[in-house]
Amino acid sequence: MQTMGYEAVIGLEVHAQLQTETKLFCGCSTHFGAEPNDQTCPVCLGMPGVLPVPNERAIEFAIKFGLAIHNNPAGTSVFARKNYFYPDLPKGYQITQFEHPVVGNGKLTIELDDGTIKVIGVNRAHLEEDAGQSSHEGWAQSRDKSYVNLNRAGIPLLEIVSEPDIRSADEAYAYLQELKNIVQYLEICDGNMEEGSMRCDANVSVRPVGQKAFGTRTEIKNLNSFNNVRRGIQYEIERQITVLTQGEEVEQCTLLWDDASQSTKVMRTKEDSQEYRYFPEPDLPSLVIPEESVDAAKSQMPELPRSRYLRFTKNYGLSRQDARLLVSDKALAEYFEETAKRSQNPKASANWIMGELLRDMKHLEGGMAACPITPHQMARLVSLIGENTISGKIGKEVFAEMFKTSKDPDLIVEEKGLRQITDEGALTMSVRAILNGHPSQVSEYRDGKTKIFGFFVGQVMKATRGKANPDTVNRLLHEMLNND
Repeated sequence: MQTMGYEAVIGLEVHAQLQTETKLFCGCSTHFGAEPNDQTCPVCLGMPGVLPVPNERAIEFAIKFGLAIHNNPAGTSVFARKNYFYPDLPKGYQITQFEHPVVGNGKLTIELDDGTIKVIGVNRAHLEEDAGQSSHEGWAQSRDKSYVNLNRAGIPLLEIVSEPDIRSADEAYAYLQELKNIVQYLEICDGNMEEGSMRCDANVSVRPVGQKAFGTRTEIKNLNSFNNVRRGIQYEIERQITVLTQGEEVEQCTLLWDDASQSTKVMRTKEDSQEYRYFPEPDLPSLVIPEESVDAAKSQMPELPRSRYLRFTKNYGLSRQDARLLVSDKALAEYFEETAKRSQNPKASANWIMGELLRDMKHLEGGMAACPITPHQMARLVSLIGENTISGKIGKEVFAEMFKTSKDPDLIVEEKGLRQITDEGALTMSVRAILNGHPSQVSEYRDGKTKIFGFFVGQVMKATRGKANPDTVNRLLHEMLNND
């Protein structure tokens, strides 16, 4: 994006919380909701003399992610100590990876709303443990003290660092959405930014168009939603351009996004990597990943979201917008595909799922796992409409009952007597009765006021309780009004 002769240069650092049962270097549970400091042990508390042991499952997840971004993680990586003091970091250092990450260079393809396709480089992805959590309110002495909950200390994270290839807030949003889809499809992270299981920091700088060297960058933290990532980056781009056009210099610093004021605020001057005094973790050997482990992970890889998106547009004829929405949730994509295969009507299936189903699912907790309508039932509803057994309008009534009771649509149609009237003789009698009962409206129509045609359709549908076949009704009305 170019503004006032400047272009933005953006890189994202994303922390994805891995969905393992235990922490990265000990056997403590990672389950959410425990009492403060209940899920801790001497290892994650940093007691003297304890030794960390890497979580094999977390390593498997990192391998899968590497494959998803076209990187081969086979080889040797090294854990490192990142030294800094913070009240919720009991060891005084964090075990992470620095010079030799488990996943090296990769790439990720994004597609913007206007159809523009761009490949964003991924610099690295490395394993690291999370710190604890400081609480500043809600406790007996919060006015005078801060409280520390170390349940999060040691939670496994995969930090994913992009190359500075992103040029706009919209590109950053698209990159983050694609990344979320990938980790969800791999089932290594739930991708929920609002609950903190995926966190994003944005490095932003601007430079004159055509300049090769990067400008001074700032880092934005506290971006706790996809929309806030877009808003925060856009604000910071505009702020930096304003600073430069006024003849001032951008200061390197860490910023916090303030959602209330929709602006960034200075948190601290930016540390450089040398300030963390990285060195190889002495209590852990090098992590060696053999080709056999990578091959095993390859055999378990699912179809990834980008591939499924392209297949949905090609094989099912869906629009880019519809395919993007359906692919954005793995369970939703699988629900659609099963419905489409059973109904043999992908577009109608997509319309019912994206319209009626997703509208009502907003009021349920638990996502697609809590859906009261099975793909088989949804497919049957689509087929009943396609076969003219019921009309689309009646279909909405049937759907509402399905969502409420989980009953099969055929049973609902029979119980409520909703089967569509297709018998032409019966419909002819109904249409003629409506015309005979409204002679003045018939005269208006024949005098040229053809817009009144909808009135007759409505009267027939009302008389048949919406069960008349609309196409047949329209044809019969045209014939009788124009020929009698």
